[in-house]
Parts: sequence; C-alpha cells; structure tokens
Amino acid sequence: MRIALAAAAIMVGFAAIPLHGQGPSPLLPPRWIPGAAASPATAAFALRVGGRRVPLRVMALAVLPGDEVEITREGTVGGRLDAVAGGGRLRSDGPDAWRWAAPDRPGFHTLRFASDEARDTIHLTMMVMRPLTDVRNGSLDDYEIGRYSARPTSMSEAYEPPRGLVEAHPSGYDILVSPNFKLGDFLCKQPGEPRYLLASSRLLVKLEALLAAVNEAGYPTPGLTVMSGFRTPAYNRAIGNTTDFSRHLWGDAADVYVDVDGDGHMDDLNRDGRSNIDDARWLAGIVEGLMAADGRGLRPGGLAVYRPNAVHGPFVHVDTRGHRARW
Repeated sequence: MRIALAAAAIMVGFAAIPLHGQGPSPLLPPRWIPGAAASPATAAFALRVGGRRVPLRVMALAVLPGDEVEITREGTVGGRLDAVAGGGRLRSDGPDAWRWAAPDRPGFHTLRFASDEARDTIHLTMMVMRPLTDVRNGSLDDYEIGRYSARPTSMSEAYEPPRGLVEAHPSGYDILVSPNFKLGDFLCKQPGEPRYLLASSRLLVKLEALLAAVNEAGYPTPGLTVMSGFRTPAYNRAIGNTTDFSRHLWGDAADVYVDVDGDGHMDDLNRDGRSNIDDARWLAGIVEGLMAADGRGLRPGGLAVYRPNAVHGPFVHVDTRGHRARW
C-alpha cells in the first residue's frame, strides 16, 4: 500500500505554480503528501539536464529567466520517451534530445518525460529564479539576503556567487524538489514572505541515496529531517558563523537527522537505548559507505558529526562541494 501511495504522490496531474501574474498551465508540480514516501525514488531511466544527471522520478532544477537547457535521455533504457511541457518552450532537438527555454518571469514549471516501455515517468520542476542582480542594498523584496563574497582564486568554481535565487511563497512550500523532499524543507530560518533559497540537485540526489541506504540498513524511515538547509549570507552571519563560504549559502548543504517518532531529536539508530552522538556517527557511517560504493555517481563533499546541545540533538552535516572534507 505504501508503494501505491508513493506513486500517487508523484504521478498525478501537475502544472506550473504562477508567480507575478502568470497564466494557468496544463501541468502542476508534484506536491508532498503526508505519509506517502516515494519508494523507490530512482526512475527506471535517467536524463541529462544541462549536463546534470537526473536519475530521480522528481527533480527540481534552478534556471534563470530566458535560459535554454539541453535535455537528453541517458543510455537506451526505457525506449522512446514522450515529453510534455507545462510552461516555457520545449522543442525536439533530435532523437532523445530536447531543448527547453525558460519563461522571462520567475515561477515553477514542470516537464514530464514518460516511457511506456519502462512504465515510468520523470517530472522535472524547473524553478525560474530571480537573478542575483535584482538584490538591492542587500535585500530582495524586503527579504534580507546580504552579500556573497567574490570567489578566492584558491577555491573552485563551485564558490562563485550563485546566478540567482528561487522565490518561494507559502503556497509552494509543499512542492516536491525530489521524491521525498519538499521546497519547504530547505528554507532559510530567517522569517519573511516571500523567502528566497537554493536547493542543489546534486545534494538532493545524495540525500535521496542516503534515505534509501538508511532503510536498506534496517532502520525503516519515510524521510530525513532537514534541520538546516539554505542560509542567506545575512542569516549565516546572524547566527554567528564567520565564514563567507559555507555550502549552506549555495543550497549545497544540509544538516539532517532521522526522526521517525517525531520528537524533534535523532532516533536511536544503533538501538543501544539512547539518542546521542553515536547515532549521528551511525548515520555518518552510512554516508561514508555510499561514497565508497561504486557506480552511484554521488558528488563528493563535506561530512561532519555534531553533538547535541541545549538547542538541538545530534545531527550530521552533508554537502556536495566537489571534494572530500571531514571535520
């Protein structure tokens, strides 16, 4: 029954969420349904979207207004694909190849790629951002962003300031950005409406792999709790962090824990009768196992275990910065 519910959560009708007065669309982005974990999250075929591999049944990708994105089917699994767009302009660019042009205004637009042979579907939610150049005096629509520092020459291109930020309204917080994570999971804790954020597709793929691996390791859980996702530079400073290059500022990091019982703290993952730092170490060990495995295509990054304190329980930091980092 859970699998059937999961299919309903990601396969029913979709359409663009209009912003700034956009008109209706025949497709809606998939929405989170409480209790309906998507299993499996990985599709029977995969796409390449703007050079990024998309193996998941649901994936959100950020683009700027007017961007053109190349989309291809990876390999031959799944036979012929039928493609439909719920906004922007989608055109065929040859066998198993398409090109999608983003609208000129921010919003959420879904593309659907369906395979009769594989009996599976991938839904891409293209999140058209507000350009970072729209930031004025450190703010977007009175929401404080702060300032991104210029990339030092010693750092990779991953530390270039982002091109834009996704505009999020409360009506869209339940939009799925991957099969088991929603947009609202990654919001900056800084209050305001609308809010602005980023959610890296590489991070989403890694979190979905981690969720599946926790279940495979014998601890059944429908999801991971994201304690901290995106942070604006302003908020990152406000909570006492001195670095200008935390991967949270790029939506490329998440502090996560497992909380099936809903008490707001890490579960007893190692089943020793206590919730403590050892459970965070257990979860980190699952991440290490994923990165050591061949063929998963996960991007390397940072991994750290944090002890509980008076404010929060133990948790694990995961990111996809592009190189291995441990602290």
